[in-house]
Amino acid sequence: MVAAALERLRFLCDTIPPLLSQISADEFAAKPQPAKWSKKEIIGHLIDSAANNHHRFVRGQFEEAPFIKYNQDEWNAHSRYHDMDGAQVIAFWEAYNRFLLALAARIPPEKLLREVNTGGEKNLSIAFLIHDYVQHLEHHLRQVLDY
Repeated sequence: MVAAALERLRFLCDTIPPLLSQISADEFAAKPQPAKWSKKEIIGHLIDSAANNHHRFVRGQFEEAPFIKYNQDEWNAHSRYHDMDGAQVIAFWEAYNRFLLALAARIPPEKLLREVNTGGEKNLSIAFLIHDYVQHLEHHLRQVLDY
């Protein structure tokens, strides 16, 4: 499960940034509705997800079921992706995901079974969180691109 997720993440890191860079600045920043995220803000949301999952993947290895939950709307609003240069947002998305790929690939197998509390009904293993992270990533990337 983890190996397949990491291979998919590697594919996304290699494929997505050049496609995102082809989107015009106006299209990347356009909000479909005032309360909806722009494509740039969706990529920003994926950066926020990477940041929180970074904590989950690391702290879950040595803390006992750390509680790591976040408010995605507040993170997105206060990170102010809408006001940032699109190329910077894309570059950071790529760099953070390549980092997570390298990190997750080095987690010892026995640590993948350790659990994290994400605020749901039950704790989730790091292995599950890695797989779920890539699925979540791809769900949102498909809102932005056809690939």
